[in-house]
Amino acid sequence: MQLTSTDLNTLCETAIEAAQKAGSLISEYSTKDVAVNNKEAADSLASQVVTEVDVKAQNTILEVLSPSISAYDLALLTEESVDDKSRFAKNYFWCIDPMDGTLAFTEKTPGYAVSIALVSKSGEPVIGVVFDPTTQQLYHAIKNQGAFKNNKSWQPDLQLEGKRTFTLHIDRTFLRYEPFDEFIFALEEKLQELNFNKLQLQKKAGAVLNAIWTLEQAPGCYFKLPKPTPGGGSLWDFAATACIFNEIGAPASSFDGTPLDLNRSDSTFMNHRGVLYASNPLIAEMIMKNPIFTRHT
Repeated sequence: MQLTSTDLNTLCETAIEAAQKAGSLISEYSTKDVAVNNKEAADSLASQVVTEVDVKAQNTILEVLSPSISAYDLALLTEESVDDKSRFAKNYFWCIDPMDGTLAFTEKTPGYAVSIALVSKSGEPVIGVVFDPTTQQLYHAIKNQGAFKNNKSWQPDLQLEGKRTFTLHIDRTFLRYEPFDEFIFALEEKLQELNFNKLQLQKKAGAVLNAIWTLEQAPGCYFKLPKPTPGGGSLWDFAATACIFNEIGAPASSFDGTPLDLNRSDSTFMNHRGVLYASNPLIAEMIMKNPIFTRHT
């Protein structure tokens, strides 16, 4: 079935309820000692860490969303469950990360969030909901209906004029990128051309808040380089924030500028094309055309 605007609004309200309930549960555990386990994943520590809270948060979300799955004939893709491939058979699927940024959570630092998206079979995000348990900030968007922060229309200031500080949001694994120092030097040179005099690094958050903070702390960017090995984040890491970026009008794409492949047929990982979020199109172009990357990707 094709979803109407009314359907999308109803489903978004349900997703918000689920995200906030999961966020409350996560907050209850945020000051407790939690057992940390490892799971089979990609090559980064962040992708391998899982706790009992991740699973409990997912169960909380599914309790809220389950009635909508049957009522609207939706598929389901979640981080802590096996991909049953139903996302290729249904017109839409819930795409859920019950707690992105688990590593930050285990370190008791901000940077983790709940992320729930509704994605079409073609890979287009039509609903995006993000809840930050640390700050209690709620972000959501519905296709063609705009973006919202705490249920109020949200259009952050993304202009470059008059800004002097640029924030690069990175995963910790990027610090081990062989030409990292060379990239930073080249980036600082480009930023000077745009009249920025300070580059700051933010490396504590998971993918979801890296994207959100790219808007909140604009100007800035967050990216994952394409690579041949599995990893680079997964569909559930980017689906909700992509919807929010789309509605705000900020770039959220594969690293080459093509649309994000949010229903990848052969994997749930995003390494094949990479990911690029930027607060402004000029910044996205500057990152994509950096000669360091054209030589090493």
